Parts: sequence; C-alpha cells; structure tokens
Amino acid sequence: MADRSALPSVATRKAAGKALREAVPRSSHAAWRPPRRSRDIVALLRAGDRGRIPALVPIRYGRMLHSPFAFLRGAAAIMASDLADTPASGVRVQACGDAHLMNFGAFATPERHVIFDVNDFDETLPAPWEWDVKRLAASVTVAARHLELAKSRCAEATRAAVAAYRDGIALSAPMGALERWYQRIDATEVAELHLAARSREAEAPPHPVTEHLFPKFVEAIGGARRLKEAPPLIFHPRKGDRTIDHIRQFVRQYHKTLPDDRCALLERYELVDLVIKVVGVGSVGRRCAVALFMARDDDPLFLQFKEARASVLEPYAGPSRYRNHGERVVEGQRLMQSASDIFLGWSRIGDPRADFYVRQLRDRKTTAVVDGMGFRQLVDYVRHCGRTLARAHAKMGDASAISGYLGRGEAFDDAAVRFAEAYADQTEADFATLERAAKAGRIPVEEA
Repeated sequence: MADRSALPSVATRKAAGKALREAVPRSSHAAWRPPRRSRDIVALLRAGDRGRIPALVPIRYGRMLHSPFAFLRGAAAIMASDLADTPASGVRVQACGDAHLMNFGAFATPERHVIFDVNDFDETLPAPWEWDVKRLAASVTVAARHLELAKSRCAEATRAAVAAYRDGIALSAPMGALERWYQRIDATEVAELHLAARSREAEAPPHPVTEHLFPKFVEAIGGARRLKEAPPLIFHPRKGDRTIDHIRQFVRQYHKTLPDDRCALLERYELVDLVIKVVGVGSVGRRCAVALFMARDDDPLFLQFKEARASVLEPYAGPSRYRNHGERVVEGQRLMQSASDIFLGWSRIGDPRADFYVRQLRDRKTTAVVDGMGFRQLVDYVRHCGRTLARAHAKMGDASAISGYLGRGEAFDDAAVRFAEAYADQTEADFATLERAAKAGRIPVEEA
C-alpha cells in the first residue's frame, strides 16, 4: 500500500509553483514578438488545407475573412506556432488547444441538467496551461475591438477573463480530487447564454432535442426518411466519397468504443441516412457528417461524425498518446468537461485512414452571440469563460502549483492583458495579409 504521507501537501505544491517565478517571471508573459523563424501565415493555412474536401476550402477562407475575430477562430494552427515561442512555467494540463470565446457554451448532461463548459476539443492535448489562457485573452481583446469598444474597456474585459481564471484556480487548489471532479457551472448562471437559450426554447421544446431537429432536418420521400439538403453547406455524399466507404463497418467500430449500456441503447436504432455538413470556421473542409438513426417512425437519433486530425499543438507539445485522433478528442473532452455526451466515441474510415469522433448533434447546445454584446455583457460572459477554463484545467491538472505561480496579485493579469493587446495587433495584421492574398488570387474564397 502506498505511503500517503509522502504525497506533497497543497502548501508544498503552491510553494513549488511560486518558486517557478524565478525562472519564468510572471511579467515575462507580456512579451509578444513574431518568431525568428519564417512566419508565412498563408503558407501555414494552405498546409492545413491538405486532406480537406477541396470544394469546401473556399468557404473556409470566406468565413475567416468576415473579420479579425473570425480569422482568429480559424487560425488555431498559427497561434499554436506563435505560442510555442512564448514563456511557460513548465506546468502542463489537459489543454483545450483552441480556447477562444466561441468554444464555450451550454449543453445537456446525461442527467438532463444544462451546464456551461468548454465545448470544442479538436485540438486538445497535454500542454502548458498558459497557452489556453493566452488564446482566451487574445480572443477577448479581438472580440472587444470587433465590438468597437474603447481601448481601456478592451483591456478591462480581457483582465476580467484572466482574473476569473486566476480566482478559479485558487478556488480549486485546496479542493479534494473528487470535489474538483464534480465541479460544474449551471448554465442559468450565465445570463448572456440564458437569454439565448430562452429564445431558442421559445421556438422549440427543450426536451428532447430530436423533437425540434426531426421536422427541421428530415423529409419523407417515397415513404422513406431522408435528411434534407441545403447546398453547399449540407449535402449527401457523392459517388466515390470516402465518407460513406464502409459506413456499416465504421458504425460497428464505433460501437466497440461505447460502454455496454450505451451499445444496448444504440442497438435500438437503425442507420437511415447520412449527409455532409459544413461546421465552424477552422473545421470547414474537414469531413463532418450527420447521421439519422431511427428506432421507429417517430423516434430519431442524430449523431455527428467529425474528422479528427493531429492537434495543432503536437509539433510543439509532443505527440498524442492515442493512435486514433478521435480517441484523443474524446478522452481529452472527458478529462476537461464536468460531464460529457453519453454517445461520445470514435472510429476510423478508409485507406488512407481517417480518424473520427462521434457525438450527439445539438443536445440542447447553446452558444452566446458575441456580436451585439455591450461592454457589461461581454465582461460578465468572459468571466464565466475564465472561470470555466480554470475548472477544466484543475480537474486533472496541478491547480495548487498553478495557483502558487499566479499568486493573489495582478502581476500575471497585467502581463496577459499586454500580451493580448500585442497579439490582437498581430491578428489584425495577419487578417490584412489574408485579405491581400485573397485579392491576389493566392487563396480561393467563397461566401457561404
């Protein structure tokens, strides 16, 4: 039996975190300058086009060119490369890898409670905690500028997010492991999100989500159920499309990643139809499908199959321990979220292989609308995001060491605000570079 007395105390771990300031002062996090190596953002983005559905790549760039805020959402690979050269204390967590403002939201737990949490894990990987915090801080500053707020208010909003992270980590540090594991944030606490949820529920019944999606997405053709098309964003796979190669085998492999009780539930449903669906900004062009399963004529289940590639963090944080990137996404999601979808699983299609993860489609999901937010709404919302990111990092990370490093003062907050301002300038410059590339014909652009 292990000697529990040998485990370091909270005070000891906090002291160890505080000692890290000697090698990496908190003020050093303010620094941002482009890496010494070549930084061709168009080439980096084009490299990420490999393996995407060619016809959808122009839509990706069309969406990125809506604004610097949209550009930042689609530029996770660029920021990962940039963050690799920034100071880090050495404490690693299960990182989201893409912790911008639009990757937080509400969804239903298996117990049918609606919670607020991180909700995108395509890039998740063990990595320095600072990378997530700096991406969040930068996205707040870019969003505040997008809302045309004064410089002082942009800084105040960003500081609110970082301070909420610091406070959240400090709150988690003395908690027991189980207490941290069970921590969750009720969606009703997030006023901006609650308003969006109430608006959506006014249009559709909240239980179950399929009652709303079924008439919206499904039509009857010759007595058969079929998912509706809305080209170019929703369409059935074309002949020869690898997305439907061996789909039955794909589903069988997915079954093996579920617990027995979930398999028994899923076996009540039969796969009826499948469409390709364009989602997000950075994900546009990666294969994403929505599948309709039916248990009977009025009992549908919608599952989303989304392609998973190597995390953008891998070149800088090291490779994933998982051979299937769908599994990497699923396990990272389970490690960070306070509760996860009961149908989370993974599979693989084709040769060359393509990894996928599987989840329910829109299980009472709600995302706040940043466009149109006032200053006070933005500050309130980003505080919830900072607090949520802290809870996600603390769930399996060393909250005590991070809290010891951050301390009670605002030294790190000040540095993060200065970093975010500098990186927002960089984002606006990169956005202008992409605009010039589009005008010169270096990238294809389509609005959709």
